[in-house]
Amino acid sequence: MEEHDFSGYVTKNDLRCADGRTIKQGSFTHQDGEIVPLVWKHGHDSPKNVLGHVLLEDREDGVYGYIKCNDTADGVHSKAMVKHGDIRKLSIYANGLIEKAMDVIHGNIREVSLVMNGANPGAYIDSINLAHGDGIHPIDGEAIITTDIPIELFHADDGEDEEDDEDETIQD
Repeated sequence: MEEHDFSGYVTKNDLRCADGRTIKQGSFTHQDGEIVPLVWKHGHDSPKNVLGHVLLEDREDGVYGYIKCNDTADGVHSKAMVKHGDIRKLSIYANGLIEKAMDVIHGNIREVSLVMNGANPGAYIDSINLAHGDGIHPIDGEAIITTDIPIELFHADDGEDEEDDEDETIQD
């Protein structure tokens, strides 16, 4: 798989969407591994709205997307907004829907959109890759940061009389 800029659920199963529909498990299984366009707010009227592409991965709890922005000015700007935390939501446009009592059991995802607020409450960006001088590295909540500046470490116990410490409280 090529390096992606960020990733997240493009839709989650069994959550009622703003339009009243609920996506059921298996609705988009046939699209596992497909690539669809990434656009801004479902803008289908101009090729300038295409910001990149999304590799779809069908999971038990929804459809996950690995997103790569293109090198256009809008693609670069969108990636910066995501990295800055300004945009965190995703949304899908799907057609060919087969529904039973407002439950979607089959459809075709045609695009994934970056949006301010999506219809599916579980569709959001959950992982961002940050660029470093030596490449791109995913951030998983931990980091090792090094520096060439020498740091002197010492223990807080400088050998004072331990009896003085007995009366200290956390507030002290």
